[in-house]
Amino acid sequence: MQNPHQHPENNPSYKGLSVNEGVESLPAVNPYRQTRRKRQQLTSDEFLSGILSGNIAILSQAVTLVESSLPEHQQLAQEVIEKCLPYTGKSIRLGITGVPGAGKSTFIEALGMKLIRDGQKLAVLAIDPSSERSKGSILGDKTRMEELSVAKNAFIRPSPSAGSLGGVARKTRESIVLCEAAGFDTIFVETVGVGQSETAVHSMVDFFLLIQLTGGGDELQGIKRGIMEMADGIAINKCDGSNREKADVARAQFQNALHLFPSAESGWLSEAVTCSSIEGNGIAEVWQMVQNFATFTKANGFFDKKRNSQSKYWMYESINDHLKSNFYQNKTIKKLLIEAENDVLSNKKSSFIAAKNLLDEYNKRLLGY
Repeated sequence: MQNPHQHPENNPSYKGLSVNEGVESLPAVNPYRQTRRKRQQLTSDEFLSGILSGNIAILSQAVTLVESSLPEHQQLAQEVIEKCLPYTGKSIRLGITGVPGAGKSTFIEALGMKLIRDGQKLAVLAIDPSSERSKGSILGDKTRMEELSVAKNAFIRPSPSAGSLGGVARKTRESIVLCEAAGFDTIFVETVGVGQSETAVHSMVDFFLLIQLTGGGDELQGIKRGIMEMADGIAINKCDGSNREKADVARAQFQNALHLFPSAESGWLSEAVTCSSIEGNGIAEVWQMVQNFATFTKANGFFDKKRNSQSKYWMYESINDHLKSNFYQNKTIKKLLIEAENDVLSNKKSSFIAAKNLLDEYNKRLLGY
């Protein structure tokens, strides 16, 4: 009987025809490949120890934990944050915003490198615009800050906005806590651009800086009054070359506009200055303005008052986030939501009545009233 693994063409009946034996088939899985071990999750105490020692790898893991939406990660993240709290509050928090193209990333690198050379430790939390389809981001800020991204005492963390309020939310606030515990004495929070995110940034920083351009026509056109009122200082960027004269005119216009707004609660008189992130002109003056603000507000008590107010604000924001998440993740509500959507689409109920019925059902079934 012929071996089934042999070629039938090698049978003596096929004269003048033969087929060589092939090589033995290799296994589908490489026997020499070592199975990669799953990294063991650190405990909250191990996270705390690593963060306090300034271990950047562990700090990055902790920030990733904060950004995770998994319930088990969120629980561990909250434990880590709570243990880090006693070691926080000693930094200067600077919020940076401006229209797209104003040179925010270049400005951050210029100011950041100045601080690094002065012996300070800097953390940059840059909100990176994310795709609405994939929720991914290109992490552009880290590619633009070439020198700062490799500096020894700098930590840059681009976070995809993933559809949140301008990319700034409670998770950014928690990342600030982790960075302060790791010993960073200066924190920059950069927004995507001028929009709704400014209110959120303003509620988590000490000094709010607006980066502006010149040479685009009427310098005050297109600028929201609310953002101008929130700004503790304005920096007219790209004041170099043939643009110097225009930048000086723009500075005067902004300075006059700032005087028209009501006095700030802090008692601080906002300033407008010019700078060039490329040439480095005016960068030291911008930082001096930030330091003057901190000295002034610490002296009159507003610095601590503002931070206490921010802590209270984020407590309520956390409550709102938790209630919203609890509502939508509830199995009963998930089923009722589909029915409510159909009722609204078929005009059986108005949007407001459907929402009220869902909330009433939630309170009755789950909260007991």
